Amino acid sequence: MLYSRILMAAGGLILAAPILAVPAVTPVQLELSHRLDEVRAERLLPLIDSFNKENKDVQVTLVRRGEGDAPKQLNLVTREEYSRFVANKSKFKPLHEVMREAKEKFDASKLSPELRDGLTDAKGQLFALPVAFSTPVLYVNKALFRKAGLDPENPPKTWFEAQEAAGKLADAGSNCPFTTSWPVQVFIDNVSAWNGAEVNDAKGKLAFNGLAQVKHIAMMATWYKSKYFSYFGPKDEADNRFAKGECGMLTSSSSLFASFNENKSLEVGVAPLPYHDDVYGAPKNTLADGSSLWLASGMKPAEIKGAAKFVNYVLGPEVQIGLTLAGGYLPMTPVARAAASTKLLGADLGGLKIAYAQLQGKGVSPKVRVAQIEQVRQIVEEELETVWADKKPAKEALDSAVERGNAVMLKIAALDAANVAPKSKGKGKK
Repeated sequence: MLYSRILMAAGGLILAAPILAVPAVTPVQLELSHRLDEVRAERLLPLIDSFNKENKDVQVTLVRRGEGDAPKQLNLVTREEYSRFVANKSKFKPLHEVMREAKEKFDASKLSPELRDGLTDAKGQLFALPVAFSTPVLYVNKALFRKAGLDPENPPKTWFEAQEAAGKLADAGSNCPFTTSWPVQVFIDNVSAWNGAEVNDAKGKLAFNGLAQVKHIAMMATWYKSKYFSYFGPKDEADNRFAKGECGMLTSSSSLFASFNENKSLEVGVAPLPYHDDVYGAPKNTLADGSSLWLASGMKPAEIKGAAKFVNYVLGPEVQIGLTLAGGYLPMTPVARAAASTKLLGADLGGLKIAYAQLQGKGVSPKVRVAQIEQVRQIVEEELETVWADKKPAKEALDSAVERGNAVMLKIAALDAANVAPKSKGKGKK
C-alpha cells in the first residue's frame, strides 16, 4: 500500500514537472533532378531510399527535370544534355569545390581514369561526377543466331564477320539482322576511337569525314539497302526492338545487359564492339559515356554539406555494386570494380569485363566527342539519315556534317568568349 502511494506521488511529481522540449532537427532537403526514362528512374529509387534511411539530417528527393528548368541542388545530366550544361557552367559549382567547402574527404584520382575523361578542368580537377557510365558493345540474339546456323557463343569480332552474320540472319528470315541505337555515339565517336581515327584535327576543328568514318558509313549504307541494317531513329528505339526479339544484333550501351538478361523471353549474348580488321593497330579503345552528377551553385552551407555527403555515399563500393546490378553501370573506382567482381556472377560479370576491356585499350581518349555537342549531334543525325534514304553518298553527307558542325562550333566559341569577357567600364564619371 505504501509502495503504491510512493509510486502515485512520484508519478504526480513527474506529471507536474515541466517537460523540456527537445528541438526537432529539420533535415536538409535536396532535390536530385533527372531526365531518365521511367525504368531507369525507378531503378534509382532504392539508392535514394537507402541514403535517406542512413542520413536523417539530409533527405534527397528524385524529381523529373523539364526542358529549361532551373537546376536543383543535385542534377543527373545525360549525354544529350552535356553541351548545354557545359555552356551554363556558371549555374553549377565544381564538384571539387563542393567537397572542399564541405570538408569531406574526396580523392578524384581514385576514380577510374577512363571515366574521368570529359569531366575535368584544365588542372585535372573534377567538375562533375561520372555516376552512370557505360560504353557501346555488341548484343546478339542467341535464338536467332542458332536459327541462322550461327554459333551464338562465337559472335562476330569484326565488321566483316558481322556482315556475314547479317547475311545468314537475313537468309533465315530475319527482318532485322542488325540495328543500332544512338548512331552518332556508336558510328562516329566510338567506331572512330575503336579504330584509331580522330573526330577533330590538330586545330580542334571537327574532322570525322576521314577514310575510316566514310568507309564505315558507306558500309552501313549498303547494309541498309540490303536490309541487313534496320534504322529505328537516332535514339534508343532500336533497344526496344531488340528486347522484343525482333533483331539479331544490336550495338548499344553496355548498361542494357542487366535489363536484357532479366528478360526471360530473350536469350542474349554480349561481345565487344566489332572493329575493322583492315585498319592497322585496331582495335584501340571505346569511350565511356553516360549520366554525370552536377551540383548547383548558390547552395547554402548546409546544402553543400548534404550534397557532399550524398557524393561520398554514391562512391561507396556497395552502392556502386547496386548501381551495376540495377542499371548495368560501370563501377566508378577500381575498389568498387574489384568488389563487383566478387559479388557479380556469370553473365553479369562477363558483360562488365567486356566493357572494361574495351575502355582500357591502347588508344588515346579524344578531346572532342561529337555526341556530346547537342547541336552538332543533331546535324550528324540529319546527314546520316540522308545516307540511309539514299539521298547522299557517305562522303558527301559526312563532309556536309563536318562543315555545318564547324560553323556551329564557331558560334559556340564566340558565345563562350562573350560570356567570359570582362564587362566594359562606364564611359565617364559624374
